[in-house]
Amino acid sequence: MAPSPEYQERVELDGFTRFIHLGLTVFGLLALITGFFAGDYKHPHHAGFSFHKWFGIGLATFLALRLWHGFTGPQEARFREWVPYTRERLLFILKDIMTLLKSQLPERPPRQGLSGLVQTFGLAAFAWMGATGALMFILMTPGVKARGFLRLIKEMHEAGWWLALVFLCIHGGAVIIHALAGQDLWRPMFFLPRRSK
Repeated sequence: MAPSPEYQERVELDGFTRFIHLGLTVFGLLALITGFFAGDYKHPHHAGFSFHKWFGIGLATFLALRLWHGFTGPQEARFREWVPYTRERLLFILKDIMTLLKSQLPERPPRQGLSGLVQTFGLAAFAWMGATGALMFILMTPGVKARGFLRLIKEMHEAGWWLALVFLCIHGGAVIIHALAGQDLWRPMFFLPRRSK
């Protein structure tokens, strides 16, 4: 895919926003991976659950930071600047989809248009995981099978795993497609300099 002809100058994100993104990435991946082994919570020895629990708390901490930063951080990081809830922003999403259908990559500042929709979905999915995971962290007793209300929370948490996985596939796929098109958008998010063209 070639970049679209409509290019808008990208706004570079501040270091703290990128640090939060890095924390969400690291703890999000670790929590998702260790989730495969967390089913041992009902056994006396539950290393998988213990690892998953602590990585999940790390993720919830970075998620809380991101939510706080979304209301109090610099202008380009604030939710009111990019969450697609206005007619104009929803039209950006439609325009981005049409651009993709023409085998071109939409060019917008971070988290605008389709990118903003994907980021909003990702934050919602991880907020769901963080809220249900925090409840399990507080209420679940390792070595005892979850029953009643706790089992419902556990089922809701496991459903959120699929939402988080869908987000990671879409977001990761978009990063790979941009990288293949010569746009190293991922490098600044990991505190690496952009490659010169």
